[in-house]
Amino acid sequence: MTAVMALIEREIALAFRQGGTLGTVLGFYVVIVALMPLGLGPDMALLSRIAPGILWIGLMLSALLSLPRMLEGDDEDGSLEVLASGPLPLEAVTAVKALTHWLTTAVPLALMALPLGLLLNLDVAAYPALAATLLVGTPAISFLGSIGAALTLRARRGGLLLSLLVLPLYIPTLIFGISAMSAVLTPPGSFWASMAILGAISLAAVALAPLAAAAAVRAQMQ
Repeated sequence: MTAVMALIEREIALAFRQGGTLGTVLGFYVVIVALMPLGLGPDMALLSRIAPGILWIGLMLSALLSLPRMLEGDDEDGSLEVLASGPLPLEAVTAVKALTHWLTTAVPLALMALPLGLLLNLDVAAYPALAATLLVGTPAISFLGSIGAALTLRARRGGLLLSLLVLPLYIPTLIFGISAMSAVLTPPGSFWASMAILGAISLAAVALAPLAAAAAVRAQMQ
């Protein structure tokens, strides 16, 4: 447990030391959401209906920007080989890296989504549901993203390949995140059923993604 906490502290410190990455991610998210009303026109009712989809899609695309740095920096300076041969199994290392990505990137993006909803005329009554879906669904974004980061670790132009690999994995999270929001905005619908499936996706990602990411890292290091 001490080794895990030490690794978490290290990853969080590195994330804040590379503050430009978080600023770029948040800025990209703001730009995506801010441009939508300009492109769709002044129809406030339309914006309100599609706001959950815009917020979720923008968050996923923004999170993709920071995924390459999840493992790339440690691979470049040799830290990844040290971590792989250290006391923690590689599965635990990839799990910690995904967890810290969620804490330092996905959570700030989820918090940013709340005020950005104002730009899209999101109904105030839907804000608790938005916060709940993002809290439950964003772990899947970070943990599934760790698989793509591991698979493209030493690939040329890995950023584009990572997007092609990860975006299809995000589709179930996107569908049920928007479905839960739609049940609140345009009833009838089952909010809790969608939330249960969304939670199950995140739990499955937390349990299985570190295994897949660790296997991909081992293959890259051979």
